[in-house]
Amino acid sequence: MKRTTQWTCLGLIGIVMLAGPGCQPGLEEGQAGYAYVENEAGELIPAEQASSKPARPMRVIPKGSEEKWLSSFDLIERSGESMTSDQLRGQPYVASFFFSLCPTICVQQNERVQQLQEKFAGQPVRFVSISCDPEVDRPEVLAAYAEKFNADKDQWLFFTGDLNYIRRVGAEMYSLPVNRRFHAEKFLLVDSEGQIHGVYEWTDPEQWQALQRDIAKLLEASNRKES
Repeated sequence: MKRTTQWTCLGLIGIVMLAGPGCQPGLEEGQAGYAYVENEAGELIPAEQASSKPARPMRVIPKGSEEKWLSSFDLIERSGESMTSDQLRGQPYVASFFFSLCPTICVQQNERVQQLQEKFAGQPVRFVSISCDPEVDRPEVLAAYAEKFNADKDQWLFFTGDLNYIRRVGAEMYSLPVNRRFHAEKFLLVDSEGQIHGVYEWTDPEQWQALQRDIAKLLEASNRKES
């Protein structure tokens, strides 16, 4: 195993241990966040009981990508078009992970994104939702899901792709644990240069307010640069 791959694996293990539970309502004391996942019925089950069927790839991972630490992603938007995170530069964006079959936490999380979309409608900020269940969340599924939240096709983007690649996007780009139907309950605010400005637990009222203030600050700073 090459050194880069070793660091990827070790880093992801450390991230999962530190991140705590994600997309897992009702955890009791003693339940490790990385040991349980939510199934289609919203029930918590041990991760080892979850389906181990590999996700069907959406695209071929670019040649040589396993040799590098990801600094940008190349995923499929709900429109069916390929899009890279480099194309998001020039505007701040809020990133999060979800899956469409989640009946509880993901719905609440995307309701928060919908609130952000309404608050910052028409302003140069985007919202990026990345599926952690790409075998199910094909572009057409994401398109139908997005309609439930009145997601603006230009401001709120939904992405899918290869699961292993999405795991790497979570770990290497955003320092978050991602697995099939598992993700942290966090929003990441990325500035117009592609740098992470902050990480926020949307379930925490203070952090939720801080996220909104920080989005406004980035927009103000961008307006000052342009004037």
